[in-house]
Amino acid sequence: MPAQKDRWFPSFSFLLFCASFIPMLGSTSVLQELSPQEYFSSLQAGRASLAYFSHNVSPGAQPFLEQIENSVEALQDYGISVVKVNCPKEDVSRYCGKENALRKAYLFRGNMLIREFPTDALFDVNSIVANVLFALLFNEVKYVETLTDLQNIENALKGRSNMVFVYVPATGTAEHRAVMEVAFVYGTVHQFVLTTEATLLKDTGSDEPDASSARLLFCHCQQATDVAQPCRKTPLEQDLTVLNIHRHLKLMGAPLVTEVAEDPEKVSTVHLQLGLPLVFILSQKETYEADRRTAEFLAWQLLGKAGVALLSRDLVGLNVLLRSNVALKTPDEGVPIKYLVLEDTDEVITLVEDKSKVEQIQEDEDEEDEDEKENDNQDVQDDQVVEAVSRDKKRELPLEQILTLTEETFHSAMLKAAQTVVLFYASWEAVSLAVLQSYAEVADHLKELGKTQDYVVTDDENQPYRIRGVQGVLLSRVNCWDWPGVCTTENVTQFPTIKIYKKGEQPLMYNGMLGTEELTSFIMLSRVSCPLKLMTIDEAEGYLRGELPSELSSYHHTSVLGVFSTAMSKAKEAFIEAGSILSGHVTMGMYFEDDALALSRKYAVSPPALLLARSGDRSVEGIALSKESAQDIVQMIRYRLLDTFPEITVQNLPHYLQLRKPFLILFSDGDIGQLESKEMLKLAKGIPQQAFVPCWLNLRNTPVGHGVLKAYFATVPSLPVLVWVNLHAGGQVFKFPPEQSVTETNILSWLEKLKAGLEIPSSTLSEEDWKPPLPAYDFLQMMDTTAPEFTLRASYRHGDGQEQQQPEGSEEKATVREETPEEAGVKAEKVQSPGRDLRGTAPRLAGREKQAKRHSEL
Repeated sequence: MPAQKDRWFPSFSFLLFCASFIPMLGSTSVLQELSPQEYFSSLQAGRASLAYFSHNVSPGAQPFLEQIENSVEALQDYGISVVKVNCPKEDVSRYCGKENALRKAYLFRGNMLIREFPTDALFDVNSIVANVLFALLFNEVKYVETLTDLQNIENALKGRSNMVFVYVPATGTAEHRAVMEVAFVYGTVHQFVLTTEATLLKDTGSDEPDASSARLLFCHCQQATDVAQPCRKTPLEQDLTVLNIHRHLKLMGAPLVTEVAEDPEKVSTVHLQLGLPLVFILSQKETYEADRRTAEFLAWQLLGKAGVALLSRDLVGLNVLLRSNVALKTPDEGVPIKYLVLEDTDEVITLVEDKSKVEQIQEDEDEEDEDEKENDNQDVQDDQVVEAVSRDKKRELPLEQILTLTEETFHSAMLKAAQTVVLFYASWEAVSLAVLQSYAEVADHLKELGKTQDYVVTDDENQPYRIRGVQGVLLSRVNCWDWPGVCTTENVTQFPTIKIYKKGEQPLMYNGMLGTEELTSFIMLSRVSCPLKLMTIDEAEGYLRGELPSELSSYHHTSVLGVFSTAMSKAKEAFIEAGSILSGHVTMGMYFEDDALALSRKYAVSPPALLLARSGDRSVEGIALSKESAQDIVQMIRYRLLDTFPEITVQNLPHYLQLRKPFLILFSDGDIGQLESKEMLKLAKGIPQQAFVPCWLNLRNTPVGHGVLKAYFATVPSLPVLVWVNLHAGGQVFKFPPEQSVTETNILSWLEKLKAGLEIPSSTLSEEDWKPPLPAYDFLQMMDTTAPEFTLRASYRHGDGQEQQQPEGSEEKATVREETPEEAGVKAEKVQSPGRDLRGTAPRLAGREKQAKRHSEL
């Protein structure tokens, strides 16, 4: 009920205002006739009255008296009385004595004369009301004749109040009356300025002004904070009537952009109440600043024609397509809101001015939707990630702990924390959106693990605000579709890409699995120097025992310690380089003091050597470094870090495939028994030089194993089942005899038969390479080729004194110059235009749909 009351209050006050100009039924206008003595004795302080003094009414004065009588009621609405004063013949006072005095009408306030009017200037009701109010509203309505007078008033108002500038061809007209009647109500809110000089119309910016027509301009001087800055002007494009002027001033007084945090169907603004449409710009948290500038730019273009609101997807659960970026609500009752996909603000303006365009755009979108439905099945088969994201697209991600970076804020953000993690993604690309969900979960995990810290960062407008993150780690993201210049500079050509930036160091790229646990582990482990330089044997022994910060305990599995003598500079440099490659994936330490030989001999090796201590295993393995190149060290460490008898998962399978060795896999429905585990582990440890990979796969943890078994045997066999498969040579699949128990002896005997060719394979896998169904492609190159102007516009920086360099003769150069800073700016104090593209929730969506509509089409 309160919302309904608020909605109707402006309309009710508007009706009261208009009702004062509608004559009441049955009322009669009576012209008072008094003697001079009666008239002057009846005058009250502060009350205005219009008096006509006459001895007797001549035939020539009769039309004037009729108009005076007709104006009684109109002037009474403003508290002005109208009186005919009958002068005695013998009266020779100032107002009755002279002949020319009898040809005038007099306006009094109290007993003070305000102005004399020649009767021929008061030729009808309009001229009487207009001139009387004009005289009374001397301070509220200024009359100017020269441009200098106009500029002086305008300069005095800047930063303080707004101005209503009116041109009328002549005073006393219907338009003049309408302006005066509105000024009587709004004169204390805005400064009214009136002129009859047509030359001032051209000086105020009107193109080819029509001197025969009245014009009204609302001048937004309150926003002009500098004297040299001109006031924006919004013309009234309708005729100058009381209702039209009142309506225009109500619209000018409404907020430029309304921020909406509720169902748009329930939103009611001044624009809708006055019969104008309302345009919603659909936004989200990471693009808020850009969307706000776009909304303000559009609001200035549509001022007086439509309202503009910024609708946040993050605050309102919209049941609309994510690709929609504009919504249109009309004042018509019962008409639903139309959600559309538009490329730029020019299309929005056309939409408001031409209602037929709405149906045309919706028809085009319906055709595109039909095309999409035809390809839905193919899309799901081609890319299950797209399907998953589509099912989950309405989920609201908790991104408040992740800093959104732009071209203006990227470099300054790298200095805020000791370690800044940046996710480079594309807002329309399915895998990017899936990783963004994992990235949000990483932020929650880090918050639980470490101490929180508030980072002071700046937005696009250099306005500071706080974002809460983990001490020493700042999570951030860059939408490469909005800011391709940043991604090009950072050499990001595929999405998604994750890099870690540390002060004074080269960025570290993450190449692992994009799940939540893997990302969290990488971020946490990368906080520790790799390699960590240890200064004493006690520190080295503590490192091998796993003495690391408590928050790293769940991510630390194996400690790798390089031991070198002081003279082994080449080996040390190679180990340091290997550490930079493996940073975030493993913890590495380094000891090269004078007593390094004593430490290495304790574990039966000599420098240069590696000491490996696995988490939960008290033994330390010593390995001599026979090769001293960084790549050889990396390969050795990766190999040694592999488990002896691992559980195969989607995450670790690539590491074991890189060994290019046969697999001996024990498939089970749950954990394997102690007997099988003991026998398989004994087998694994007894294999010379790891001739094959003994492992197991839990179908409950890794359901994709069901599909693997069906590919091997057509149907899933009874579990557990032991399988030998060589993916890199022939692809033959052998099944361990189910009647035999899984023991080391039986397995070795069976493997000898396989080697001798005495066993028949259960199946043979295809020799086709396991490749992605489609080749990879360079997203940034695709964007530059399809829409080169987008990259140029996105690369424009605030405050740049020069335009982006382009080859001579480029046609886009002129286009970019026109679309960058506009006169007066979107805000009076800004110098950069927000651009005409709708860069919000679905930036340049129409262009995107055409160039990258389907993964299967690329």
